Amino acid sequence: MKPDTAERRFPRPENGPETGEHPQENDMHRGSETRRHARRSPFISVALGACLLAVPGLLFAQTEEAEEAEAGPQPAELVVTPAEVELEVGGTLTLEAEVLDENGEAMDRTVVFFSRRRRSVGVNPAGIVEAYRPGEHTLIAMVPKDPEDLDRRAEPAVRVEIPVTIPNPPAAAVSVTNLPAHLYAGTEIALRTEVEDTSGAIRNDVEVRFATADDSVAAVDALGVLRLAGEGSTTLTVSAEEVSSDTEIVVRANPVRTITLTGGESDDPVRTGDVVFFSAEAKDAGGEPVPDYPIQFATLGTPADGIVAPGAIGQITADGAFVAERSGTHTVIADGFTRSATATLKVVPRMVRKGVEVLGQAPVRDRHTSDLWVWEGTDGRDYAVTGTWGADGHAYFWDVTDPSAMSLIDTVRVDARTVNDVKVSEDGKFCVISREGASNRKNGLVILDVSDPQNGVQVIARYDDQLSGGVHNVFIAENHIYALSAGRRYDIINAEDPTNPYRVGRFELDTPGHSIHDVWVEDGIAYSSNWNDGVVAVDVGGGGMGGAPNNPVLLGSTPYPNGWNHAAYPYRSQSTGKFLMIGGDEAFPYQTIEHENAPSRAAGWIHIFEWDDWDEPKEVARYQVPEAGTHNLWVEDDLLYIAYYNGGLRVVDLSGELRGDLYRQGREVAMFLPQDPESFIPNAPMVWGPQPYKGNIFIADHNSGLWAVKLVDAEPVYLGEPQD
Repeated sequence: MKPDTAERRFPRPENGPETGEHPQENDMHRGSETRRHARRSPFISVALGACLLAVPGLLFAQTEEAEEAEAGPQPAELVVTPAEVELEVGGTLTLEAEVLDENGEAMDRTVVFFSRRRRSVGVNPAGIVEAYRPGEHTLIAMVPKDPEDLDRRAEPAVRVEIPVTIPNPPAAAVSVTNLPAHLYAGTEIALRTEVEDTSGAIRNDVEVRFATADDSVAAVDALGVLRLAGEGSTTLTVSAEEVSSDTEIVVRANPVRTITLTGGESDDPVRTGDVVFFSAEAKDAGGEPVPDYPIQFATLGTPADGIVAPGAIGQITADGAFVAERSGTHTVIADGFTRSATATLKVVPRMVRKGVEVLGQAPVRDRHTSDLWVWEGTDGRDYAVTGTWGADGHAYFWDVTDPSAMSLIDTVRVDARTVNDVKVSEDGKFCVISREGASNRKNGLVILDVSDPQNGVQVIARYDDQLSGGVHNVFIAENHIYALSAGRRYDIINAEDPTNPYRVGRFELDTPGHSIHDVWVEDGIAYSSNWNDGVVAVDVGGGGMGGAPNNPVLLGSTPYPNGWNHAAYPYRSQSTGKFLMIGGDEAFPYQTIEHENAPSRAAGWIHIFEWDDWDEPKEVARYQVPEAGTHNLWVEDDLLYIAYYNGGLRVVDLSGELRGDLYRQGREVAMFLPQDPESFIPNAPMVWGPQPYKGNIFIADHNSGLWAVKLVDAEPVYLGEPQD
C-alpha cells in the first residue's frame, strides 16, 4: 500500500529533528499539562517548511475550520446530572449532559467523558459509569473547543468534574490461614488472617479482632499474636466488621529438648547481598523431630563501621534465607521459645561497582524522546530507532555502528502526536511504530521497511482495524505483532507479509477495571503488564497448554498489591537456573510544578518474582531507589538495566539467589545521569528505556535523546560500606 499524506517519509534534517509540543503521557502525569514551545534553529525552520509543503492546504483548512467554529455560538456551560455520584462496586449509572451557550440555549455538541482513575471507575463515551474499586475518584466531562477534536486531551471550551464515591463493600468472611495441626505449650504464633468482602475481593484494610475463650490455655493480643500457655483446649475467635469465625484449638505439652541449626558452612566468603540458607529442626528427648514446631529466625550483628540501625545489618526470612546489607560479623538465631541455637558468619563487601564511560549522544532537544530499539541491519551495520512523545508523530533512525559518532540517517513522520513504542523484527527487515493522538482518531500502528536504512526507510503498511483507541506499546515475535489497544487488551497481528498484516488473535482480561500497559513475548509466552492485575502470562505457542497466536491461553499471573505494574521482563537466571519475572512500577505522586519547565519526578521500584510454577509466583526481592521511579527495563548476563526516570540509568547485579532489598545490599553495579544543559528541560535526566547491545548500553532519555555508554572498571566505591 502507498502511504497517505500524513505518513509520507520526510527528507531528513541536516542537524536534527523538527520542533514540537509537550502534552503529558497519561493520567499519572497530569500535573505537568502545560505546553512547552521549543527553541527553533535555522535547520528546523527549513524542515518545518518542507513539512508544510508536503501537506498542501492542511493548515489553511484547519484555520478555516477554526474560524467557522468561532463564528457561531460557543459553549458557555456544561450541566451534568447527577453532579456527584455514589456507586457500589460493580454498580453502573448513566450521566446526562447538557451543553448551553452564553444565552442559556441548548447546543448540539459532543461531550467527552473520561476518568482520572480509569482502573477504579470507568466511563464510556455515552456517559455510562461503572464502579470497579473503592475510594474517592473523579470523572471529567468536557466540551472541546474544536468540535472535531474528541480526544480527552483536547483544549476544552467548558469542563466540569464529577466526584465519585465508591464505598468499601462489607466483609463477608474472615478466617485464620496459618494455624498448624499441632500446637505446643510455651510457644507463640503470629496469626495471619484473610478477609473477603461481598464482592469477592480480599481486603487488607479491614481491622481484625481476636479473642480466646480460656486465657489459661491460649491468649491472643490485639496484633494477633497467639500465646500458648498450657495444655488443654479452647476456642479462637476472629472478627471483622459484622462477621466472625470460631476455631477449636488443642494445646499439647511441649516435648522439645533441642534445636539444631545448619547452614552457612561454605568456605567461600559471604558478600553483602549473597543469600545463605539455614534450616532448623526441633527434636524431643529421643532425638525425634517434633512436627509443626514453630521456630523463629532472627539475626544479630556487628557491622564493620560500628553503625547499628534497624534493618542495616542482616535479614533472615521465615524459611531461613539470610542476606546481609552491610559487611561485618553476623549471628543467626533459631529461636524455639524454650530452646534455641545460633550460627555465626562473616560478611564482606560485594565489590561489584563499575564506572560509566559516555561514548556518544545523538541529541533530540526540541521534543520528548520515547522508546528505542537497537538492531543489526541486513548490511551488517548497527542501527537504532527512537520515537517521540507529545509532539507531531516522528520516528528517527540512526546509524550507531560507531557509538561515538551516531548519525541521523532518516526521519519518518506519521499522523500522530506520540510514537510511543518502536520495535524491529528479528530478521531486521521491518519496523513497527505505534500511533497515539492521530488527527483522524484511527491511530493503530505503522509498518516500515528497514531492510536498507542507508537508502531510506519506507512506509509499507498501516494497520488500524479496531485499534482506534491508540496503540501505546507493541512487540514483534516470530512475525506476529502484539499491539495494545486502548489500554484494555492486546491484538495479535500476523505480519508474515508485513505489507499485508491481519489480525489472528486477541487477549483481554475480564477483571473489573482491567487495564494493560505493555507486553513482552519470550519463547512463545506473552507477558503483559496489567497494573492492578500484575504480570499476566499467556501461552501463544510455547507454554505447553495448546496456545498459539490465534488461540492465546492464560497460564497465570503475579500478585501486585500496589497496582503500579507498568513493565515486565522474563528472565532465566544464568547462575541459578530459576525463572525470574522482573516487574517494574510506574507512579507519579511527585507532581508539584514550581515553574513551567520543572522536571517530573517519579516513584516506584522493581519487584522480582521466582515463577517456576505458574500457580505460585513468589516475590523474593526488590530494588528501590528513593524518590525516583522506574520505566522500562532489560536483563542480560545476570545484569538488570533499568530506566529509572529521574534516577537515571541503573545497572543491578542479579547473580545468585535473590532476597530482600538489592539496593541496600550494594548490588547496584553502576548508575548514569544523562545531563544535557541544552536538552528539552535542561539538565533534567528522565531515562525512558535501556538496551544493552554488543557490550555497550544504549539509552533513550525523555529530555535529551539517544545516548551510548559502557561499563568500565573504576576505583571501587561501595554503597553503604566504610571507606579507608
